Amino acid sequence: MGAGTACDWVRGDILGLMIPGHSAALQECAVEFLTDAFRAGGALAPDNRVIRITQFDDWVVGGAGRKLLLSVVYEKSVPSLPTELFVKFSRHFEDPLRDASRFHMESEVRLAVLSGTPGFPVAVPLCLFADFHRESGTGILITERVAYGTGTIEPHYLKCRDYEMPEQLAHYRALIKALARLAGTHKAARLPDSLEQEFPFNLEKALAGNRIPYTLERLHKRIARYAEFARSFPQLLPQNVRSPGFIERFSQEAPRFLEHELLIRRLLHADRDLIALCHWNANSDNAWFWRNPSGELECGLLDWGSVGQMPISLALWGCLSGAERQIWNDHLDELLAVFVAEFRSCGGKRLDPDEIKSHLLLQVALMGLAWLLDAPLLIEREVPDLRQIVSRFDPRFTVHETSRVQLHIMTNFLNVWDTRDLGLILGSVIHSTAANR
Repeated sequence: MGAGTACDWVRGDILGLMIPGHSAALQECAVEFLTDAFRAGGALAPDNRVIRITQFDDWVVGGAGRKLLLSVVYEKSVPSLPTELFVKFSRHFEDPLRDASRFHMESEVRLAVLSGTPGFPVAVPLCLFADFHRESGTGILITERVAYGTGTIEPHYLKCRDYEMPEQLAHYRALIKALARLAGTHKAARLPDSLEQEFPFNLEKALAGNRIPYTLERLHKRIARYAEFARSFPQLLPQNVRSPGFIERFSQEAPRFLEHELLIRRLLHADRDLIALCHWNANSDNAWFWRNPSGELECGLLDWGSVGQMPISLALWGCLSGAERQIWNDHLDELLAVFVAEFRSCGGKRLDPDEIKSHLLLQVALMGLAWLLDAPLLIEREVPDLRQIVSRFDPRFTVHETSRVQLHIMTNFLNVWDTRDLGLILGSVIHSTAANR
């Protein structure tokens, strides 16, 4: 992005510095900006400064804004001051679709500041500078770089490629425990009082978010499109979610969720004990893993865009949506028990695992209907030679990340619908609500 862009530089709302909107702007005066920014953020002492940039490389993994791998040299070496850095911009000027997600970084910047609180319950990369300009949606986040694959830290696992990850269940136990520690610590009032101001919960906004965007007629058309996708490319889907019997049942049950969407949303937001500060997208690619001295896997979390107070069930879906089907089929109850126990150990109340499970399954239905029924069209557009692909493990899905993710999460959504009988769960909710009137 060359000079002259309206958001080359804007003034950050938090610290008041002029911040760059893209990598070219940063590169023009990186040494000077980083010195001022790190001092303003409290990471760099007044008598120290950045004197040289030794790496300035684009990093193209992931969505939303542009990213950099940055290496710096300080005038005075300080052991606690990282030199291998990760830079994330909110903006992606070359891709309007990704740039539209720029406002997600505002809460991520606030979380970066909060994570510096002593005793913060989840490992987060050390933040050297973060700021955001709300009017334009321009933000920048500079943290230490996670040293994937070095020392005790495991390699980076890519989104929706958990089949390449050893000991999948152990990794999801670590992810679920991290989510529970954050939520439980929040509900135990062990985080700063400013949290309620920085991450307010707005019920009406929550009820209005992530709505199913279809009329009944359009919903039927989306389901018909999926049915055609399943007939045309059966090699990409497990047998149960492409069978005519399942698709017919899905087409009968999905409209009931559309009809009762607001009822379900109110149920999922009714109990404030089940609303907590959460990472909403804790897939394995947004974490790093290591083993503690006892050999147990632990993890830290990154990519905190849209962090905030939300139903615990939404955070659990965000985490488990990228898991392999056997995690859902064989280990869901075990993982929910891990969450409940860790939440309680951090000071939260004793939760009912059956209630959490019911809420999670309802959340799967709503989020799937809202976001995943356009996946077949998107996949066909991005991967033009689908008929030549043998399975979802084809290398072309490595290149086309969006299609891989859409296919995998759509499959999880439909598999949960089939194996957990979501239509029956909705029927129980409707019956219970009618009985309590």
